[in-house]
Amino acid sequence: MAKMIPPPYSRATGVGGLPHTDPVQACSDVLAAFPDVPYVPTLPNRGLLESIVFCDSEQLPGGFIREGRLLYDSTKDNTAAMEQVYMDFVEQNFARYALHENYASGFFEMAKRPVGGVRVLKCQVTGPVTFGMQVVDAEKRPIYYDTQLADVLSKMIALRARWCENELRTRTGVKETLVVLNEPYLASLGSSVVPIDKESVKSGWQDIASLVEGGLGVHCCSNTDWEFVMGLDPAVISLDAYATAKEFLLYADAIRAYMERGGVVAWGIVPAEYKIFATETVDSLYAKYREIRTQLTKQVPAELFDAQSLITPSCGVRFADVAGANAIHHAAAEISRRIRAEANISQ
Repeated sequence: MAKMIPPPYSRATGVGGLPHTDPVQACSDVLAAFPDVPYVPTLPNRGLLESIVFCDSEQLPGGFIREGRLLYDSTKDNTAAMEQVYMDFVEQNFARYALHENYASGFFEMAKRPVGGVRVLKCQVTGPVTFGMQVVDAEKRPIYYDTQLADVLSKMIALRARWCENELRTRTGVKETLVVLNEPYLASLGSSVVPIDKESVKSGWQDIASLVEGGLGVHCCSNTDWEFVMGLDPAVISLDAYATAKEFLLYADAIRAYMERGGVVAWGIVPAEYKIFATETVDSLYAKYREIRTQLTKQVPAELFDAQSLITPSCGVRFADVAGANAIHHAAAEISRRIRAEANISQ
């Protein structure tokens, strides 16, 4: 069963994709910026298979790629493959859901690094909602709208997440892991245009949380029903605080209760889009973060806020160049350093 992670005390980390094509350089740059809470970078510029959804698609029953799209073949009988997923889930047979290096070069490179002493090692997998909404069948209907396929997806991703955390612990010796579900499609909660059923989301989350042993978090870079998301009790909620803090802070009471339960908010205060980042400075971004802190600590004890916060970019920074990505990372790290110094945090 998934658990909360140790309080990060306003340390910094990154989110998902990088523009690098060299996994050695990518992991070295991550470790230089975030030595306490490093993350496994994804490198979609190396090829389609390392992109979101594709990177976790290797074991999808009935899945195939055509003209750069991941599709589901509903014209053939996929029953046996789906039953295998169910059986593996029940038996916790996660070994067959291993990543292949063609899908995750950054993962395998980070797993070689001597990071056993870090506070938390973070990686991410595609969440079932986003996965199921991105993959369509022969009728161009998202497979997430097929109840059985949605159920299979959550169990398949649970097995992948369990393999990822187990592999990181085994290879690096790290004690604390965090698997974050990349779920931009949670922005559709409550939408009448792209409807997402909350009970399906909750059921899928519970499947994954039941199998993961370390921390299980969620990243959504758009506004959503944050009270519902906090009610799932993820170890970490990662959001675009640069653009959506105003909406998130409307849930101040729920945020306090979430933090009191051990939940961590990863405040994506540094814009991941370089054109926007270039209009800011570390000083201006630090001021924006302090505004968030000042507003929320009217209802949340400052010690609790600082303990249960992370500082991050707003999303993956794959669309910058390498120098730009590093600048964004180091801005997050500098904001973390300043807030920890100002709050006299020694942990």
